[in-house]
Amino acid sequence: MMTVEQPLTDSGSPGQRHLTANSVKLFRVFNHYRLAISVLLVGLMFLDPSEFGTQFQMPGYYQVGVFSYLSLNVFLALVLLAGFRPQPRHVILSILLDILFMHAFLLFSSGISSGLANLVIVSVAAGNIMTPSRIGILYAALATICSLVMSTWSVLTLDANPDSIVRAGILGVVYFAVALILQNITLRLTRSEALAISRAHSLQEMEHINQQIIQRMRTGILVVDRFGQIRLANAAAEELLFGVTGRQDKAPSPRGKTLPVPLRQRLERWLNDLGARSEPFQASATSPLLQANFTQLDKQQGEHVLIFVEDISKLTQQAQQMKLASLGRLTAGIAHEIRNPLGAISHAAQLMAESEQLDTGDRKMLDIIQRHSRRVNGIVENVLDLSRRRQANSELIEIKDWLSTFMEDYRQTVDKDGGEPAKIQIDVDDALPPARFDPSQIEQVLVNLCDNGLRYSQRHTGHRSLLLHAGKTADGERSYLDICDDGPGISDEHRSSIFEPFFTTDKSGTGLGLYLARELCEANQAHLSLLDREPPGCCFRITFSHHRRLI
Repeated sequence: MMTVEQPLTDSGSPGQRHLTANSVKLFRVFNHYRLAISVLLVGLMFLDPSEFGTQFQMPGYYQVGVFSYLSLNVFLALVLLAGFRPQPRHVILSILLDILFMHAFLLFSSGISSGLANLVIVSVAAGNIMTPSRIGILYAALATICSLVMSTWSVLTLDANPDSIVRAGILGVVYFAVALILQNITLRLTRSEALAISRAHSLQEMEHINQQIIQRMRTGILVVDRFGQIRLANAAAEELLFGVTGRQDKAPSPRGKTLPVPLRQRLERWLNDLGARSEPFQASATSPLLQANFTQLDKQQGEHVLIFVEDISKLTQQAQQMKLASLGRLTAGIAHEIRNPLGAISHAAQLMAESEQLDTGDRKMLDIIQRHSRRVNGIVENVLDLSRRRQANSELIEIKDWLSTFMEDYRQTVDKDGGEPAKIQIDVDDALPPARFDPSQIEQVLVNLCDNGLRYSQRHTGHRSLLLHAGKTADGERSYLDICDDGPGISDEHRSSIFEPFFTTDKSGTGLGLYLARELCEANQAHLSLLDREPPGCCFRITFSHHRRLI
């Protein structure tokens, strides 16, 4: 917590403490007051005191004292104007000199009965306000002693009225009363100010902590108006909706931007029906599956809406993992029950195929048996691979070097059967951020995507062609890899289902290839998505995780 600097404590040494900003301001105000009083006293010198029924005891000394007092105050004003910061000892010395000057004016003028005695009370009061400590009692004691000494000396040497001594004593009581009262009030005010500053600092700390918590939350939080204009957004919302990370120095704030179209549409539907629950959506083709919840900040005016955006892809992934784990255990339990008769069927079909007495129709039937036996066996193998999948062992890797090595090995694999070689074009941007992933798992993903791309390109164009493009996201923080083919593309009705397990449009496929690819990407905190692209062909993008993110 922040400590509050006291003007001057009882135990503190004046030469070792600093004045607070408020005490410095008070000292400046007090010096302005003294400068105005000194100018007024100089001005009164041009008037005849006898006209006011007053007779000065030492007019010559009085004039010298007034001009000296004016010179001192002008000098202090210039010093303060030059930026000098007074210390407590300067304040103490200034108050003591002020008390001495005022008593000198009383002595040189008409004595303790003069109205100038009220100025001593002001000096004592000012000293106790600026330095509320035992030194304040010193001011009252000095003023009392000076008043009594001056009154006694006037009675003994100048034949003054003895009542002046009584008046001096009464003034002494007033000095001490002013000192004690103002010390008490000033200390109370100081404690109240310290408490207020402490509480204000605590509120600032709490506000800062709340902001840090909101910024570090993985749930996106946005404040928008009824038209979808963003007023406030935390870092998670920026990353989920706009794919921006590290906004502080790299990318502008989304304040003033409009919500992505899918989220804005759900906001409009919710405003029309406040009880409606929005459906999951994707902010862009490369963003994860999101769920938005809305609530009004001001129910009377209804101007701003608070939106919570959550990434439900992990929940969906967990549900699918539970489903596949159950399926894996089931498959593992009955694998031998399936494989044994499946092996017998396949072996019997192979033996029958060796017979010379089979006609063409029988051979077609045997081909169907063998093809579907291999397909069933492939499904069992894929499901078992999902249930036995190991955790990712991520490494920090340069995309350009890794991709070059991978393609050398992959070209040898796809071109080993002879025929027309595959045409694979590689385009890598400069200065790519490193990516963090498990090379063996991402290699499995890339082999699957490349095989699919070459196969569909050959079916559609008659040539095996593929384009691999490595680039970086808009914020420059992450790398991505696009795998684009020249195939027929994916229809709109199938785009939302291609990553679901066992979904396939290929009669010979198992429907687990893309699902397994996305699962492996998620295990490496990467994201596999299908980009919006005009046919022919489709383009998959692997967006790698931030290289500084802990796995």
